[in-house]
Amino acid sequence: MLFISHMHYNMHLEKWADSCVKITHVAPEARGFIFAAPLAYEMGKALVPVRKPGKLPYKTKEIEYELEYGKATLQMHVDAISNGDKVLIVDDILATGGTMEAIARIIEDSGGEVVGILCLAELGFLEPRKRLSGRRVETLITY
Repeated sequence: MLFISHMHYNMHLEKWADSCVKITHVAPEARGFIFAAPLAYEMGKALVPVRKPGKLPYKTKEIEYELEYGKATLQMHVDAISNGDKVLIVDDILATGGTMEAIARIIEDSGGEVVGILCLAELGFLEPRKRLSGRRVETLITY
């Protein structure tokens, strides 16, 4: 995206800008912030951080999800997503899809609509798209 080339960055900016009138960018910590922040800024839209427990300063809601080796929890502010908000989830790596699936669930539980998932790279051999079946997923690089 931004770090690959200005042309790729603008291409994705235009693609997502055309698909949504009102969009919020949601990014998991910490590398997701690096990619989502410039997109949100250029589009003039909000950026919602999703973090590990205890790192956000306001009242939060959380979701627990399964990992291959245990469980994890993510939180976001309770007022970050409103009914009808269109949300683009942005991150650096799409591995198993578990984190993206959990973030999508917490967004939808808050009344938002996940319009897509955008990641720099995908670990295709882990087959994350099976877990995210039915969702619009775009990546620039697949390994």
